[in-house]
Amino acid sequence: MKRQPSIDIVRGIVMIIMALDHVRDLMHIDSITQSPTDLSTTSPLLFFTRFITHLCAPAFVFLAGSSVYLSLQNKNNLAGTRTFLLKRGLWLIVLEFTLINFGLFFDIGFHSLLFEVIAAIGLGFMTLSLLLKIRSQTLGIIGLLILFLHNLLPLIPFAENSILKSALTPFFSPAVFPFSGRVFIIGYPPIPWLGIMLIGFATGKFFELGEEKRNKLILKIGFSALALFTIIRFVNIYGDPALWTTQKDFVFTFLSFINVTKYPPSLLFCLITLGIIFLLIAFAERFSNRIKKVALVYGKVPLFYFVVHFYVIHILTLLMLFAQGFSFSQFEFATGTFGRPKDTESGFPLWTVYLIWIFVVALLYKPCKWFGKYKAKNQHWWLKYI
Repeated sequence: MKRQPSIDIVRGIVMIIMALDHVRDLMHIDSITQSPTDLSTTSPLLFFTRFITHLCAPAFVFLAGSSVYLSLQNKNNLAGTRTFLLKRGLWLIVLEFTLINFGLFFDIGFHSLLFEVIAAIGLGFMTLSLLLKIRSQTLGIIGLLILFLHNLLPLIPFAENSILKSALTPFFSPAVFPFSGRVFIIGYPPIPWLGIMLIGFATGKFFELGEEKRNKLILKIGFSALALFTIIRFVNIYGDPALWTTQKDFVFTFLSFINVTKYPPSLLFCLITLGIIFLLIAFAERFSNRIKKVALVYGKVPLFYFVVHFYVIHILTLLMLFAQGFSFSQFEFATGTFGRPKDTESGFPLWTVYLIWIFVVALLYKPCKWFGKYKAKNQHWWLKYI
């Protein structure tokens, strides 16, 4: 089975979008002090800037699951696939806590250790490697059960100071663990994200269908997920810890309606993001040749792009601080503010963030294109892990 271009196209599109969120995180004037989804302080454009990037992590995890299924079918080697997933999963976790964490904070002391999307994918790979003998349909059902039921955990009446609750919470919800003057933060609790990966793995079977039949099926699933999101969200009882409320006008009421929770990914977060991702997959090969060509450059080298773009953005952030009159002695790397002084205003307005985002994506086009060609022409063992 040949490589599926729609997967790489969609992955490339969301990776381009991802850079916008990280430029905003590191360089927007209000990113340290305000949440872009706080309806009392945000603007519609700032909210949208954050909301559109909600697609990124679910797409990475979902498509990672689909890619595992397709790889297993291509190689028809369960033992080899299992070994590879275990090694690659471990490698991704190591990478998260070294190159990626340093690229995010530039903190040589590693005062904040973040368990985020790359580590979640790594742990998901390792878990999936142990489940490969189970039918893909069964894994898909397990994934759906996780997505639909994991929001019930906060409703379970655990006893006060329950050991069981303390043990389960980090697997289902964000958690913070201080140690030795540092802090370990689980931003991407593994169970909900594993559910998304299992659904992606089961969906990999759709790519064995003919293109027309596959796209019709994927399109139906995408619209069904969005319809289900609308119904459950309108009822406003279950599916997300933050209920929507009537706001000062229609626009902000709509923003409240779609203001779903990512940490952890709620049922409604998964329905709206995966619904859109399904639609993107269905239409991916109908995009213009120019869009497909550009998206494929980034989508074929996702990990390379992911690591490098953090360093590019962070170097630009330090240059921004120098340009705004700060000296290196004022930079704060151990506080989780990316070098930006906490008590002094710094950063750019949102329109500048968009310009820098376009610059970063354009700057990485040639390196990603080169690495994609190098990876295609060479069979070095280490290239399988990047």
